[in-house]
Parts: sequence; structure tokens; C-alpha cells
Amino acid sequence: MTNPLLADFTSPFETAPFHLITNDHFLPAVKEAISLAKGDIEKIKSEALPTFEITIEALDRAGKKLNSISAIFFNLNSAETNDEIQKLAREISPLLTAYSNDILLDPVLFQRVAQVFSEKENLHLSPEQATLLEKTYKSFVRNGANLNGEEASKLREIDQELAQLSLKFGENVLAETNKYVYFIENEEDLEGIPEGIKEAASQIATEKGQPGKWAFTLDYPSYVPALTYAKNRELRKTLFMAYNTKSAKGDALDNQTTIKQILNLRHQRANLLGYASHADFVLEERMAKSPKAVLDFLESLLEKAKPKAEKEVQEVADFAKKLDGLGDLNRWDFGYYSELLKKEKYALDDELLRPYFKLENAIEGVFLTAGKLFGLTFHPNPEIPVYHPEVTAYEVKDRKGNHLAVFYADFFPRAGKRNGAWMTSYRGQKTIEGHDLRPHISIVCNFTKPTKSRPSLLTFNEVTTLFHEFGHALHGMLARGTYESLTGTSVFWDFVELPSQIFENWCYEKECLDLFAKHYETGEKIPEELIEKIKNAANYQQGYLTMRQISFGLLDMAYHSQDPSSIESIGDFEEQVMRKTDLLPKVPGTMASTSFSHIFQGGYSSGYYSYKWAEVLDADAFEMFLENGVFDTQTALSFEKNILSAGGTEHPSLLYKRFRGRDPKPESLLKRSGLI
Repeated sequence: MTNPLLADFTSPFETAPFHLITNDHFLPAVKEAISLAKGDIEKIKSEALPTFEITIEALDRAGKKLNSISAIFFNLNSAETNDEIQKLAREISPLLTAYSNDILLDPVLFQRVAQVFSEKENLHLSPEQATLLEKTYKSFVRNGANLNGEEASKLREIDQELAQLSLKFGENVLAETNKYVYFIENEEDLEGIPEGIKEAASQIATEKGQPGKWAFTLDYPSYVPALTYAKNRELRKTLFMAYNTKSAKGDALDNQTTIKQILNLRHQRANLLGYASHADFVLEERMAKSPKAVLDFLESLLEKAKPKAEKEVQEVADFAKKLDGLGDLNRWDFGYYSELLKKEKYALDDELLRPYFKLENAIEGVFLTAGKLFGLTFHPNPEIPVYHPEVTAYEVKDRKGNHLAVFYADFFPRAGKRNGAWMTSYRGQKTIEGHDLRPHISIVCNFTKPTKSRPSLLTFNEVTTLFHEFGHALHGMLARGTYESLTGTSVFWDFVELPSQIFENWCYEKECLDLFAKHYETGEKIPEELIEKIKNAANYQQGYLTMRQISFGLLDMAYHSQDPSSIESIGDFEEQVMRKTDLLPKVPGTMASTSFSHIFQGGYSSGYYSYKWAEVLDADAFEMFLENGVFDTQTALSFEKNILSAGGTEHPSLLYKRFRGRDPKPESLLKRSGLI
């Protein structure tokens, strides 16, 4: 029987045939696809003379089947994994790493790429072609093409080890999250927790075989409301400690040794390639360009944010003392008293807003917003196979009614899904022989689940998360280019958050909220005074939140911009780095690093600063929408053309300037955040 992963996909729009795929198909399919991809490479090497078309373009298109299978497999390993898939990942990752090294360390292939690169001035390339040529050449050089045989072998070893360690890190965090459950027997211990959250906790307990009790897990929709609303201080502390000691307990799921191994291998790899540090290596291909530029940027923000953040924390401490006589404000207290203070100051809390943000309405809201801005429409298509019953697949059409993309939406926590929210793709956009091959895009979130009596009602923070990830999805769906490696989100890492972060801004605008924010029981539109309260509270504790992001950015840079071999204790190192941004007493035994998946499992190493960097861009860019109208057609068309559709076809600073007419002004962010 044919392996469905190796056959032509016959599902609608050539989507992944999830209904036909079993775990047994992956390993043989990957091996066969690697063999096919190697055939593509040999063909490129055998051509008479290297030209742009038969060398650079052909390389971009090599391994089509392998790319498709890898995307399916690793997306499942994040969103719907199990022990078997994780075991397969440990077998498949080394094969893919070896294949990648085989290409990038192939001297004959590099010689051909280098020859085309040396002739670039005479080739009359378009800006997109010139970008592809430069990116291809650099990817060889930055991945060891100039190394000698012994050095190249060392690089291969390092890459293999790093691939395995990254998987191990993620598996440990997921296992820690899945194994933890805290049961409560007495309802009085749940004082302050809203009815909807209590009902969800009761449902979790029943699912875990303890009916009649309430259960809390480390999934965001369970953990965050408990920390925010539970009057029971011991409950808050218990959950806080569980969450913030993930993979830091010295047991089989501990990540501290893994972190040290990852850091040292990254540093060795950078040195091998001629860079002073991993951060120097990474930032060469970023808008920021150097560790110094990143640190200067973070320090300048720190200078502006710290005085405001300290005042905000003191205000919460004073409020807690006045309200409950609390003498020592701890980390598990901050969210609780902060929320009560917000309610007092702005007459606003998430439970007041939740009824207006039924998940289905919020989804309709992002669709309508994308429709008004970019002319898109979304059509559920049950014929498109999905990997889990909770996933919905849509066909996306453009303003002329033509097929634009496939969009998968996956919203609720489950055991096989890692925490957080992300956008990904199963197929990128590209143009082959004049045919525009449209993308298959997915967003994965962990939102509040429906209960027996209530639908899924989102917090306002979950609504902004939905808009954020959907902004990334628009970047993928609206891609228009020739080469897959330059389209959609294939951009500089400190530019990739612009489309996602700018899209969050619409959540604060009445014109947008009026499209979808209506009471799930009465159908009443969100009242204008509530919208005003949302806007008034938008800057609530912006200093504190800015400091939190700066602290993670500084920790990331501290790990990656120096030789990490002297780090003996991850806990001590983290504490030392975080000292300048700490606003509350350090809690012994807790660590952010051991579950800092962004930098040890995802692609954000030396790049966590990019969230704040892109906030400068998004605040500045959204000012243009505010000046012209949040649904202004011409502004939206310009943003679509110059940012969303352009992908990585040219340098981001050029694309941004084309949209905005100038470079971004940092004052826009400081003003929006209330820091000036």
C-alpha cells in the first residue's frame, strides 16, 4: 500500500491527508523523501554551468516532498503529540540535521553557489532574486561551507546534539505540565474564583476521575485565573510554585543540565564559524545587527520603564496592605491584588468582559476585521482533513472571490499540545512556472474551554492573543512571491512580530469591537462605556509589563552573548541577571529558564528582544491607521502590499519605509505605553 505522505495529496487544495496518515508512515516517508531530495541536489551539481536558475532557484525548490512531510510531522509534535511521536522525533531529527549538513557542507555545491554569487552584479536580477541569491550564499557560509574537513565534522556533531537537546527540553516541559493537577475538596477554598472558572475546574476534576472536587492544572486557562482571582493565598502559592519550578526540581524532567549543554554547544558552534558568540552569529541576520545594539535598546527601555514599574508595584503593595493588611507582597499575590486594584481604578475586570467575548464571536471578529481591511472571507470546509476533531479548516478567499489560502484553527488545551499560542504553516506560498501555489496556514492556541453550562468565553487577553496569532496568519495567507524561502513569515526575526502585534491594536477600537463583541446570552453589543474602560485601562501597569519583557530579553542576551562555560548554576546565573529588573522578592527554587521554551526549543535564541523591537514598529505603523482611519482602505492596501504580501523579498527596513514613508519613531511606543 502506498505511503500517503509520499503520494500526491488528493485532499481539497492538496492539503495534508491527516485522515490517512498513521505514525508508522512518518519514518519511512522521511527516509524516502531525503533520498528524493538528494537526487534534486545531485541534479543541480551535474548541470554544465552554474546559473541563477539552475543553481539558486533549483536549490530553493529542492526537497519539496521532504519539506511537506517535515512540516506535518513537527507541527503534530507541537499540537497533537504522544509518546510515539516524541520517540519518532528523536529518530527523525538527526536524519534531517544530517541531510541539511550534507547540503550546506557540500564543497561542489557551494562552489557553484559561490560562482553565481561572484557574478551577481552582471546578472540583472530583480530585488527578490538578489535577496534569494544573497540569502542562499550566506546560509552556506553561516553554516560551515568554508570549514575544513575536521571542523565540518565537528559542526555536524554539534548540530546533531543540539537537535536532540532541543527536543528533550520541550518534552520535559510538556511532561511537567501534563503530570501536574491540584485537587480541591472544599468550595470555600475557591472564594473569589468566578463561577465559569469553578465550573471548568469541576469539569477537569471529573475528567481526572475525581468527581465532586475541583482541579487546577498548569494550562494557561486554568492556572492564570486561579492566580488572578483566588482569595486563598495558599492556593495561589501552591500553583505559583508548581508553575515556576517546571523542569527545575533535580529529577528526570529537570532541564538545567540540558540548558548548559545547549548554551555551550551554541557557543562552540559560533566560535567554529568565526563569531565571538551565538548572539553575534544570530544578530548578523537581524535588523538589530549586534548584541550591543540589542542591549542598548533594552537598557534605554529599562531606563524609561523602571521608575514607572516601581511606582506601579508599590501602588499594588499599598493597596494590598490597606485591603487585607498584607505586609509582604509576593509574586503569587501580585496578579490577585493587581486585578482588584484595576477593578477599583477602572471599574473593569476580565469577568465583566468575558460575556462579550464568546470564542465563536471573537473568531468571527478577526474574520470580519480581515475582511474590512484586506477583503478576505473565510468558509468552513469539512472536506479538508484535520488532525484533531477540535480543529476547524477554512477556505480563505480574496476580495475577488478567488482561492487565497487554507486556514486551520485549533483553540483548546489538551494533553498532546504544548502551552502557549503560535502560528505555523503546512505549506508556504510560492510561484512555479507562473502558477501561484497558495499557502496552508494554522494557528494553535490554549483558550478557555466551554463547560456544560457556558460556551468558551475569552478573557480580553485571550482576545488579543487571538488577534496576535491571526496577524501572523495574515502574513502567511497574503504572501505573494516567487520563492517559498522568502514569502510569508520568512523574514528577519525582529520584523516577524510586526504583523502580529499591530493586529492587536484593533481590539481596542470601537469600530472593531462593534463587529463582534456582543453578550453571549442577550446579543447586546458591548456598551460604549466598557470600550472606554478598556481603552483607559490599556496602559494599566505598562511599566511592569515592559519590565517583564525586558527581563526575558536581557536573560536571553546574557546566556547567548558571552562564553557560557563558566555558568555553574542556572538558578544563580538567572537570579544575577534578573536582579536589575526584579520588582518583587525572588522566590527560592523558582526559575524561568527551565521552561523558557522560546529560546531553548523555539527559534528565539538571541531574539527574545524582538517582541519589544517590533512593538516600536507596530506602534509607529498603527499611528498611520489612527491618522487615516482604522479601516482606511488605502492604508490597509499599502500595509498589505509592502508588509504582508512582500514577506522577506527585500530588507525589512526598505519595506517598512515604503509603507510609512520614513523610519519608525521609538516615541510612538513610549507614548502608547504611557512611558513618556
